[in-house]
Amino acid sequence: MELLLDTHIILWALFKPYNLSKKAIDILSNRDNEFYYSIASMWEVAIKHRKHPKAFTRSGTEFMHYCEAMGFRKLSIDDRHICALETLQTKEGCVGHDDPFDRLLLAQAKGDGMSLLTHDNKFSFYDEPYVCLV
Repeated sequence: MELLLDTHIILWALFKPYNLSKKAIDILSNRDNEFYYSIASMWEVAIKHRKHPKAFTRSGTEFMHYCEAMGFRKLSIDDRHICALETLQTKEGCVGHDDPFDRLLLAQAKGDGMSLLTHDNKFSFYDEPYVCLV
């Protein structure tokens, strides 16, 4: 299975594995799965590091190198992802999820037909089969 990893899943896997659920560990340990990290995650980390370097100690470049060392494949942002962003469906009665990085990650997963591995409950607002909540 192809899985796009949410930014916090990558950071937890690298630096705080005790935060990962058993389900997440099982998925991450399965060698049949293929894992991707998004340039959007690298961008998010770079912004957070720049704003709060003491609290967010890893730079975007360091994040990229860690992802590569883990064998994660890089997913660039493409026009098909922006087109998918415009089609994201929310569940009836749910308030929209406004985090632009999260929305882009979900759009990338949708645009490429993969699942977004996340622990963020805000993704339950979406009526999309591309969310793998762990």
